Amino acid sequence: MTDAPETATPATGATRSGFVALIGAPNAGKSTLVNKLVGAKVSIVTHKVQTTRAIVRGIATHDNAQIVFIDTPGIFKPKRRLDTAMVTTAWGGAKDADLILVLIDAERGIKGDAAAILERLKDVRQPKVLILNKVDRVNPEKLLNLTSTANEAVDFESTFMVSALTGSGCKDLLDFLAKRLPEGPWYYPEDQISDLPMRQLAAEITREKLYLRLHQELPYSSHIETEKWEELPNGSVRIQQVIYVERDSQKKIVLGHKGETIRAIGQASRMEIAGILEQKVHLFLFVKVRENWGDDPERYREMGLDFPH
Repeated sequence: MTDAPETATPATGATRSGFVALIGAPNAGKSTLVNKLVGAKVSIVTHKVQTTRAIVRGIATHDNAQIVFIDTPGIFKPKRRLDTAMVTTAWGGAKDADLILVLIDAERGIKGDAAAILERLKDVRQPKVLILNKVDRVNPEKLLNLTSTANEAVDFESTFMVSALTGSGCKDLLDFLAKRLPEGPWYYPEDQISDLPMRQLAAEITREKLYLRLHQELPYSSHIETEKWEELPNGSVRIQQVIYVERDSQKKIVLGHKGETIRAIGQASRMEIAGILEQKVHLFLFVKVRENWGDDPERYREMGLDFPH
């Protein structure tokens, strides 16, 4: 990784640091696990699959180690250009890491996308650790069978059973990672939890609220940009964001009856952004139609994705 800022190390003892990629099928719980391990929200979580589009880094400090988690987009069989960009980004993130955590939803088991991921992992040289998630919903016999099947398919260094939602097993995982990473200086200041710029994180938060509010009504043809960010003399911040959709019919869905939907989305987003910034936030949302933004290379660059030709 070459784009980390100047190093920052704690005052005492030998330090460890490294990049740990989480890969898995959509909705395996990667974003929830990253947020739990970091101890703060750095990645958006919704019930919709494929909500993580680009690589999001969350930074956890545990003992004398700094663990930089790479929360990659879910790996699935791509159908559209945006899908292809997301899957390519996910595998690229894995290849750049010191260690790969492979997350499998224990409830769903090893089938479909999860089975395809295990097959492809045979060609990935980085050391790999198996994480079975949602173990609180599965009986022990099934967990043992899953562990056995996965370890027969791929040479995993270790296996952990966790519940990303409750945090069960997460401390054991952090203890392991803190000892497993190589000795070296920290990449980020001790109190930093993500390398996402605040403008981008604010856009991600609004995108999450949009998905949570609209459920199945709005497909993935929406994209949010933070256009203006102004620190005001009174200590508050004025943020202007644009929600881009591809058709007028989608714009009507986002606005809602008499603007009710966009007001609700804006209020929820503003409260969360204000909590993170610890500042009063004035958030203004606008909806614009931009046909076929999914074929615009500039949009991909803004999301941190390579444009697939």
